[in-house]
Amino acid sequence: MLKRLLLTLLVAVLPTVMSTARADEAAEGFKWLFDGKDIIDWDGNPEFWTVEDGGVITGRTTSEKPTKGNTFLVWKGGNVSDFELRLQIKINGGNSGIQYRSETVPDQKWVIKGYQGDFDSTNKYTGILYEEKGRGILAQRGTKVKIPAGGKPEVVGSLGDEKELAAAVKQGDWNDYTIIAQGNHLIHKINGATMVDVTDEDSEKGKKEGLLALQLHAGPPMTVQFRNIRIKHLSAEAKPTGGAGADQVKGPSKKVVFVAGKPSHPYGTHEHNAGCLLLAMELEKAMPSYKTVVYRNGWPTEADAFEGADTIVMYCDGGKNHMVVPHLEKVDALAKKGVGIVCVHYGVEVEKGAAGDKFLDWIGGYFEADWSVNPHWTAKFETFPDHPVARGLKPFAINDEWYYHMRFRPEMKGVTPILSAHPGPETLSRPDGHHSGNPHVRKAVAAGEIQHVAWASENAGGGRGFGFTGGHDHWNWGAPDFRKCVLNAIVWTAKGEVPAGGVESPQPSYGELEANFDPKKLPPNFKKEEVIKKIEDAGGKLSAN
Repeated sequence: MLKRLLLTLLVAVLPTVMSTARADEAAEGFKWLFDGKDIIDWDGNPEFWTVEDGGVITGRTTSEKPTKGNTFLVWKGGNVSDFELRLQIKINGGNSGIQYRSETVPDQKWVIKGYQGDFDSTNKYTGILYEEKGRGILAQRGTKVKIPAGGKPEVVGSLGDEKELAAAVKQGDWNDYTIIAQGNHLIHKINGATMVDVTDEDSEKGKKEGLLALQLHAGPPMTVQFRNIRIKHLSAEAKPTGGAGADQVKGPSKKVVFVAGKPSHPYGTHEHNAGCLLLAMELEKAMPSYKTVVYRNGWPTEADAFEGADTIVMYCDGGKNHMVVPHLEKVDALAKKGVGIVCVHYGVEVEKGAAGDKFLDWIGGYFEADWSVNPHWTAKFETFPDHPVARGLKPFAINDEWYYHMRFRPEMKGVTPILSAHPGPETLSRPDGHHSGNPHVRKAVAAGEIQHVAWASENAGGGRGFGFTGGHDHWNWGAPDFRKCVLNAIVWTAKGEVPAGGVESPQPSYGELEANFDPKKLPPNFKKEEVIKKIEDAGGKLSAN
């Protein structure tokens, strides 16, 4: 009796719930592409495509009625370009997918080629980016990929553990599938988990607009179903909705260019490539409208590498061999136009003179030999200024190679300290040297002067800069406030709006932190448990995988 009553209530309430959901999404700008009654707005072979189960588009093949080749149900609404597509999909046997920015194949009815968000019953290919009758698999599940002009796809980052992403898919049941296409940036999500993130820079083969279609694959008998299909058209300034951190995104999209230095130092330290890729991934997860590009292993050779950049992040070795030195004038021109500049760890050190003067202009300060020092110590950050870069930061302490006694602009003009602490005398236990100590820093520490290890600058001409001396120990990016400080700064230097609680990026796992490490030998005394404990002490919770 009770079960019957609950079922009656569910039947009565469900239409109201669905109507409310549709109204909410309509308010967000979504248009429904299927009314749940018929497929008059779609074109496909009626032998295979029907509407069943109270309003579900169904594609079915049987042993008696197979399809000789892949066949498609094409939306008649014309080409789409920048959009966010949401739908639900369920499959029983075989392989299917959602075609977008695609085109018809001449002289072949109901045959489509182009980008495809894949979905299969074995869950081997679900979520990948495949190009039907084109370049084949462009991105495997869990990867962030860049496709260069005329080249093969390059994996430039990780979106998480592939097995965990596969587990997010509900086999044999309904799954929420989201596709976001904006410019040459393509994202697939399933049940809220980002499966692939692709930047297709091949303007000849990549498509900026085309048809939408649903696939029914040739082969063994199968059934695939689709429902709740809706689309929101995006402009160049629009932001995707939904997904992690979408409620934080404010204002137009921004482009952040990361430039990672070449490998150096032992395992787990100065991991410039891994660090940039991780920060880029975390930023995009928290701020979906932000687009990131990561150039690895030194200064980019592409002439248009910084085209459209709102801010540039340099994480690299420094000193006289700093990778930016041969490009000072080019970067200076960008900074004078208002492009932000962020320098991390050794990337804040250049030689005194021409390079040092540029850094004073760009970020307000730098590491000057025989003035600044580079000890390893546990800095305790207890108070923060009223500044966007400090939003959401909570007191924390963590050990790193925190440079201090930096060379700042006279009278700190336009410079706001963000992270400041008191180093103890033990940080000057080494003899005086270019980086280890000098009379000036010894006098400052003896006098109890607080030292600034991260700072924000407002520059002549309206540009913004940020210097951060931590980042020697790559594992520290797992600490929430350590990471948030830099992500906040990236958003602020790009002239974006830092959320009231700061950029809330998801906690990376141990595997995500370790992904993309440079090929280095694991130290014999390395202990994973110590890494996990360190991050826990700094407020994070690092999974062991």
